[in-house]
Amino acid sequence: MIFLTALSLFWIMISASRGGQWGAWMPSSISAFEGTCVSIPCRFSFPDELRPAVVHGVWYFNSPYPKNYPPVVFKSRTQVVHESFQGRSRLLGDLGLRNCTLLLSNLSPELGGKYYFRGDLGGYNQYTFSEHSVLDIINTPNIVVPPEVMAGTEVEVSCMVPDNCPELHPELSWLGHEGLGEPTVLGRLREEEGTWVQVSLLHFVPTRETNGHRLGCQASFPNTTLQFEGYASLDIKYPPVIVEINSTVEAIEGSHVSLFCGADSNPPPLLTWMRDGTVLREAVAESLSLEVDEVTPAEDGVYLCLAENTYGQDNRTVELSVMYAPWKPTVNGTVVAVEGETVSILCSTQSNPDPILTIFKEKQILATVIYESELQLELPAVTPEDDGEYWCVAENQYGQRATAFNLSVEFAPVILLESHCAAARDTVQCLCVVKANPEPSVAFELPLRNVTVNETEREFVYSERSGLLLTSILTLRGQAQAPPRVICTSHNLYGTKSLELPFQGAHRLMWAKIGPVGAVVAFAILIAIVCYITQTRRKKNVTESPSFSGGDNPPVVFSSDFRISGAPEKYESERRLGSERRLLGLRGEPPELDLSYSHSDLGKRPTKDSYTLTEELAEYAEIRVK
Repeated sequence: MIFLTALSLFWIMISASRGGQWGAWMPSSISAFEGTCVSIPCRFSFPDELRPAVVHGVWYFNSPYPKNYPPVVFKSRTQVVHESFQGRSRLLGDLGLRNCTLLLSNLSPELGGKYYFRGDLGGYNQYTFSEHSVLDIINTPNIVVPPEVMAGTEVEVSCMVPDNCPELHPELSWLGHEGLGEPTVLGRLREEEGTWVQVSLLHFVPTRETNGHRLGCQASFPNTTLQFEGYASLDIKYPPVIVEINSTVEAIEGSHVSLFCGADSNPPPLLTWMRDGTVLREAVAESLSLEVDEVTPAEDGVYLCLAENTYGQDNRTVELSVMYAPWKPTVNGTVVAVEGETVSILCSTQSNPDPILTIFKEKQILATVIYESELQLELPAVTPEDDGEYWCVAENQYGQRATAFNLSVEFAPVILLESHCAAARDTVQCLCVVKANPEPSVAFELPLRNVTVNETEREFVYSERSGLLLTSILTLRGQAQAPPRVICTSHNLYGTKSLELPFQGAHRLMWAKIGPVGAVVAFAILIAIVCYITQTRRKKNVTESPSFSGGDNPPVVFSSDFRISGAPEKYESERRLGSERRLLGLRGEPPELDLSYSHSDLGKRPTKDSYTLTEELAEYAEIRVK
């Protein structure tokens, strides 16, 4: 390529030298180091019909027109030049051969500028050519780096210096190339416009570490002190690499969290913080922070830092773990079951770290798991004892939450053993205690009288429910010759249960048989006995002691010294009955059913007005006995 360019320039110069029209050829620009020299190649032509005996020429500086009095660089007729060029300029070419090459020596910065040539053939045959050459005085080598250098791709860097001084030729060397490669010197090359350069090449494969590396080239001239250096910083393009990011971050709910991401790339990357595909923050920068105020469990998860530029991308993730106390447990499962069924209850919650889950009933632990978010409770073949309130408790080091739930076990009625009948004065009370779910119906049957009384007849039956227990009390009033037979029957949708109630304390019924008349008679007999003994002793004392004085105290037998057989048992029965009523939480006297009447007479009960004097005396006798 260089050979073809030089050949084309050669033919231009030959054609120009052969004449034809006024014209000149010289490089449009040429450069040289300060303190050295430069040879500006020049060719010109003129019309063939002009046949001058002698050809002269003039070089001007910065202006082609003589009337402007530009500085004369060189003049062949008089050798008179501007003071700036005295001893510095001479003609290397032969004007007769149409060669106007100029040599300038001992270059200094003020000599940099435009140079024009004027042909002088004598008389009016003078012509100033518009073509000119611009001289650039330099003091640094030119390091040529490709416009784009990518890491991992081989690159060629060249150092070029002008070599247009026939007297001094530069030598090139590289500075700071260690680890990059060995340079290759191509030597002196001709440029397109006929100027010459010295070129040295350096081949290497750049890395991201060589980005910004300062590479230098030195031009020195042998046998002189002239030495020139030039430097270039390598601009290596490479894709982003994330070099700094948080490791796993643990934060307590409500605290402040800062996530940091830093990347290395050229050009600088676009950094983006993302979560679940949603952009949270982005910026073109070498580092980017994501600030989270009062972090919540909803912000727990994996965060992505993405770094990208024209040459590639990189991404890293960081896990944010938000520590918090368990949420209120939720209970999913059976809450109503029939006796004998299998019950499965699932208790679940959410926390970080996972909690200890426990299910208990009445302070008894039924199931527990450690560091799990779910707990399954299996109750095979539930019984009535499984009915009740349960608690599911979740706890970790940050707190505790609990949820209560109820398990309702439905079953057929069961009549408890404490069900019985008991006599008190002129009444008989029958207690029927039933355990069932759902609430049963209760009825009392008196088979000897062909009478059935249920709980809806509140005149005779009092019922009260507590939990799974239903307590019904039937009160019977009147004279009974023998303990009555009472059958308690309970029913719900799961079955029916009947039990003949046992009679407790049958001997008390004998006292009940005596009734108020017997009490009055016993009291009268007691008074008669007391009076008889008193009179007998008084007579005896009078007979034996004639000096009896009214101030002596005769022996007296009080009525309290006598006990009527059966009385203590009667009042003990009443005391026990009162205790049972208080235990069941009953308020007031339960209604009574009078046994002295037949089934047909249940509605004809005696009133307060029907009491007799005998009954009032019986009540008085009871007070005395007490």
